[in-house]
Amino acid sequence: MVFDRRTSGILLHPTSLPGPNGSGDLGAAAYHFVDWLVSAGQSLWQVLPLMPIGPANSPYMSKSAFAGNPLLIDLEDLSRRGWLGPIRDAERVGFDAHKVNFGSVVPFRLGKLREAAEGFAANASADDHKAFASYCEAEAIWLDDYALFMALDEQFEGRIWTEWDAPLAKRQKTAISKARKQLADQIVFWQFVQWNFDRQWRSLKQYANERGIQLIGDLPIFVAHHSADCWARPDLYHLDSHFQPTVVAGVPPDFFSATGQRWGNPLYNWQAMDKDGYAWWIERVKRQLSLADIIRIDHFRGFAGYWEIPATEPTAIVGRWVTGPGKALFEAIEKALGVLPIIAEDLGVITPDVVDLRDSFGLPGMRILEFAFASDSNDKFLPHNYVPRTIVYTGTHDNDTVIGWWATCTERERAFVRHYFGTDGHDIHWTFVRAAAMSVAAMSIYQFQDVLGLDGYHRMNRPGSVGWWEWRFSWDYVGSEPARRLSELCALSGRAGQDRMPAMPDWPADVVRP
Repeated sequence: MVFDRRTSGILLHPTSLPGPNGSGDLGAAAYHFVDWLVSAGQSLWQVLPLMPIGPANSPYMSKSAFAGNPLLIDLEDLSRRGWLGPIRDAERVGFDAHKVNFGSVVPFRLGKLREAAEGFAANASADDHKAFASYCEAEAIWLDDYALFMALDEQFEGRIWTEWDAPLAKRQKTAISKARKQLADQIVFWQFVQWNFDRQWRSLKQYANERGIQLIGDLPIFVAHHSADCWARPDLYHLDSHFQPTVVAGVPPDFFSATGQRWGNPLYNWQAMDKDGYAWWIERVKRQLSLADIIRIDHFRGFAGYWEIPATEPTAIVGRWVTGPGKALFEAIEKALGVLPIIAEDLGVITPDVVDLRDSFGLPGMRILEFAFASDSNDKFLPHNYVPRTIVYTGTHDNDTVIGWWATCTERERAFVRHYFGTDGHDIHWTFVRAAAMSVAAMSIYQFQDVLGLDGYHRMNRPGSVGWWEWRFSWDYVGSEPARRLSELCALSGRAGQDRMPAMPDWPADVVRP
């Protein structure tokens, strides 16, 4: 079982990788990063959701729960295949090696993908055309609706689908059939984009798996209102007669926000989903498990009980807890797909029913070291309180970097850390990495920023605010020391998949034992 051995890995989204085309992608830098993971003794690479980005460039508000992010497609690969001409430096306007300038990157990359689609139609081999057709047939259960939705989204200039022509918003058969014919070229384009994403991602996954690296994906619990999923199956959500949400998702006031977080996603009609045996969820999890070896389900507590906010409320302060589908959902998924390699993001307000749901299916929960020092020695985030079936993080994408946290935490928290770890804080990021590695948790995951010792400027996201998801690194940040030190630490803590202690130059030879 995947959680029965000690492993270690890095949290890094592919958009943060180096590369010449404005954002990280599935090209050469992704393969080089896999090689770096191997050199650092790691066996896990965790990413954020791979779906297309949504409002505020968030990967958690996508137009599809099934599609891949077009921005991750390696354009250089399309050029090598003869479908896209060489990209000139003069075309790379507004790019930044250290952040994703989405305003420049999105139109540039989509424009290049359209050029590639035209080149594919004109120049691709018969085998490539056959492979594309086979892919469209195999993925039709979600791809047909997604490609049509995206074509209509362009036609209506990004207006929410409830504002489309009524016959299309209501998916009347005649209107849908007519749209498929009129928008055939655009539909093929979006199918082509998804084929390339899948083709490149699966190649990268194979490369990683062959080198002992497993990929951890991320599945947001909710979907966006303006999405192919909601448009295709409005009956699965709490919508009014005009297809507007009556209630929306979020969380009550918490560590991150005094007014809570009003995410705005439409809430599921779990009774409707139960009637067909949770078929949509089964297909969704099946799809994600085809792209990753393990998946983290965001906001797992929402399956036991979720915060329901009236759609008219501007914040998440006003709301109520509503019982979720609970065990019935996971029993249906497990019956269809087998034992689930799922990490339960069990953060926030955790009640006994959440713990029972998680433990009933043997799912590991999460522990965040940055959360550990705000209370006392009974805090569940402190390493001495872990159980083995746990995933420990120095911090997640929603946290500051460790160095950034250290600079802004309370003096009481700093004092707690100094006494707990016996440190003066001079290399606080390695103190946290070491604590995670040495803990009993089955998996230990470190933000790449923490391994590199970067400050809060390099934070990936701050919940409840905009202007994030942009961070990128360059290889000159890395050097040789982080991989060497991490490899040694993971060997010492039994996370390197080795039966021997590492040889160290200042240790007698007889310390290294079989």
